Amino acid sequence: MADHRQAPRRRGQGELEALVLSALAEADGPATAGWVQERLGGDLAYTTVITILTRLLAKGAVTRERAGRSFAWTPVSDQAGLAAHRMRRVLDAESDREAVLASFVTGLGPDDERLLRDLLGRAGGVRRSRDEGED
Repeated sequence: MADHRQAPRRRGQGELEALVLSALAEADGPATAGWVQERLGGDLAYTTVITILTRLLAKGAVTRERAGRSFAWTPVSDQAGLAAHRMRRVLDAESDREAVLASFVTGLGPDDERLLRDLLGRAGGVRRSRDEGED
């Protein structure tokens, strides 16, 4: 008789990073890798959690401080901040920034385009008021 059980679905690196960041965001302060592992239900190996945290550290998404023989980790920003950081890294890696941005903007749906226009308008107003305050 054949065994028809499905193997557990393999999660992508970005998904694991998002899970770890979410767990860290729920912590009351810096959290250890063991705490993160427990918070995620223990289905990830401790070494996997350490690997993900180390990758997030290299990306500037978390900081760490010594906690005995281990480290305690703190998120630098939320999930939206990490996504924005990834977007900036992709943009910085391209030689023709204008073409990349133009392609991105023309691919937006009407709702996202409206939202982007609103955000840019607000950011421009903040910049103008800062510039006017400087002498």
